Amino acid sequence: MDAVLEDYRSAPISTRDRALFAFIDKMNADSTTIGRADIDTLKAEGWTDEAIYDAITVCALFKFYNAWIDATGVHDMPAPAYEMSGKRLATQGYRPSPSGSPGAASHGSQVPGGVTAGS
Repeated sequence: MDAVLEDYRSAPISTRDRALFAFIDKMNADSTTIGRADIDTLKAEGWTDEAIYDAITVCALFKFYNAWIDATGVHDMPAPAYEMSGKRLATQGYRPSPSGSPGAASHGSQVPGGVTAGS
């Protein structure tokens, strides 16, 4: 992982993964230069349309989130909070907190129009 973060071009990874990182690098640098040949390169390395779409989506969302955070002044979480969140996600996934806990989901509550929320 450290080698990829240092420089994916020289990291000991497959040519398949290197192609995807090169695509994401190009997308981050100037997404207007992405063309059919870039997609064809990924497909030739075995990436599916769905995987390419997912990579584009994740990259675009993180670019958006980072710009939004920078512009709004939202502060980063401290390292222990990331560790705690990672442990929780690894053991519990994204399921809602137990009822009564901060941030608990409201399952079965009525909303205007008689629709039951959380169903």
